[in-house]
Amino acid sequence: MNFAEAEKYLYSLGNEVETMKLGLENIGSLLHALGEPHTKYFKVQVAGTNGKGSVCAFVDSICLEAGIRTGLYTSPHLVSITERVRIGGVDIDEAEFARLATQVRTVSEDLAAQGVLERVPTFFEQVTAIALLAFAEAGVELAILETGLGGRFDATTAANAEIAVITRIDLDHQEYLGDTIEQIAAEKAAIIRADSDVVIGRQPERALKVIREQCTRVGAAVSSDLYDPWTVVANEDGTVRIDTMRLIYPSVTLGLKGRHQIENAETALNVIQELKYDSPFDLSFDIEETGAFAAGLTNARHPGRLEWIGRFLLDGAHNISGARALREYLDEFVTGPLTLVFGAMRDKPVREMLALLAPKAESIILTKPDNSRAFEPQTMVDLLPGTVELETVTLSDTVKAALEIAAGRSEGGIILVTGSLYLVGKVRQLLKRNEM
Repeated sequence: MNFAEAEKYLYSLGNEVETMKLGLENIGSLLHALGEPHTKYFKVQVAGTNGKGSVCAFVDSICLEAGIRTGLYTSPHLVSITERVRIGGVDIDEAEFARLATQVRTVSEDLAAQGVLERVPTFFEQVTAIALLAFAEAGVELAILETGLGGRFDATTAANAEIAVITRIDLDHQEYLGDTIEQIAAEKAAIIRADSDVVIGRQPERALKVIREQCTRVGAAVSSDLYDPWTVVANEDGTVRIDTMRLIYPSVTLGLKGRHQIENAETALNVIQELKYDSPFDLSFDIEETGAFAAGLTNARHPGRLEWIGRFLLDGAHNISGARALREYLDEFVTGPLTLVFGAMRDKPVREMLALLAPKAESIILTKPDNSRAFEPQTMVDLLPGTVELETVTLSDTVKAALEIAAGRSEGGIILVTGSLYLVGKVRQLLKRNEM
């Protein structure tokens, strides 16, 4: 298959959430047939509700600055599927992705035909296998794996990462993970095994109790929770400068915007501490003699999360915690008239998200990302808070039309695009192509 054919084939397997099959049997058998590629390097797996991608970005950036060859696997992608697989800080190229996708498809279909598997592996299982195989062939020293959904049965968990990381847990994907913080925490904490080293980000007390119980149950080693007394100074551009007793640098600016990134940076630094002591590669650099820590924190990037492109602010907030962090950023750093372009998936708490974000906007355009799970714009009208005047609300069936309406209406003001990473990805594509 060439890249276009590989992409078409993978998408033909169905929406990665709607066709998701929870369980590790298929991905385990597939990885075994591919030669156990995940055993060729050290691994960090990051699970949690919010902050997973940011922690992965910080860890990857710090390790790259320290000279470690990394592989980074994240989801979903914004524009190209190749964004999910990064080696040495660079997206895998299309030809290489297509070659590996062909290999994984062939093995997957052979296993199903032989009856080894009951079904052909799903989109997410096959893309996970592509990433793990790519990392092995590229000779990475460290693979950083962002969990897709949950943890217990997520395909990334089959990689058996040596370090398990749990970022902040909140309500999300309740239809798959449970209706309470405790149930969701249990699903995510299930990535912790007896031989795991565990890093726990700041948590609600109920979630922390469940995570620690899992560590005790399996006998996993928990890193000391090194939370420094940060001194924080906000920059006008929405980044934050931090001082901490563990960094000798008088001021380190985080490359990711918003105060909520402070705890993600904390978690990432605790992961680095674990890597210094327990990884097979040399990460024992002296922070007094290298700028790797500071440069990594400053140079980290996470597209589509509080990302400015001209007067467009793109943020993939897709649950209540994400919307709350976005609202706090808007309150602190954004002034002037704001137009909101909003689209979301049907399984998201849209009413609660709009209650946080809609009051900040003078004008609202409700639209629909090109995804089978997307909310119809008309349906979202009834979910707007009662304080919103309906004459300020416009519906658009296409993302491009929504942007055109927003651009014409905002008169030089800020256009906020949020509610779904699928929406953000499409807008980012249009803006980068100068189609707006």
